[in-house]
Amino acid sequence: MTPRPSSLLILGGARSGKSRYAVAQALAGAPRVAVVATAEALDADMAARIRRHREDRPRSWLTVEEPLELVGALRRLGGTADTVLVDCLTLWVANQLQRGLAEDAILAGGEALAKFVDARPYSLILVSNEVGEGVHPETASGLRFRDLLGAVNQTVAQAADRVVLMVAGLPLTLKDQP
Repeated sequence: MTPRPSSLLILGGARSGKSRYAVAQALAGAPRVAVVATAEALDADMAARIRRHREDRPRSWLTVEEPLELVGALRRLGGTADTVLVDCLTLWVANQLQRGLAEDAILAGGEALAKFVDARPYSLILVSNEVGEGVHPETASGLRFRDLLGAVNQTVAQAADRVVLMVAGLPLTLKDQP
């Protein structure tokens, strides 16, 4: 009997080592790896960050750029990869907000993602920022983003087998249910 593919949600603050840890976890897994990147190069800083992330990954990995239709992109990867790394849910939620999606639609997208995580056809590694421990947002849009991402993170964490919090480059296991 083939073991069930695993799922891992990696949370952490900015520059906590989330993506580096995710890449290391994917390298330790199966040979066919795909990355679903949700970032869009809307300015020079983001373009540089995207370039650095690409350079940190093996060239043999398939990269799919999908800022909005995450679950659809994940479904399309069935049969083409043994492990899929999603980097990141933070930008996925931000992209939806920037496009004017309603909160209910974003939360429904989080639920759809959690259902996919639960029924995954391959191992799945998801990266997201933990925004609840930072500075209290000063604007209504900042509060809205924090609250929506927090809700999406909670929903996905419930579906994931493992949840790791990165702090100063160190992984802290929050959940481990094989």
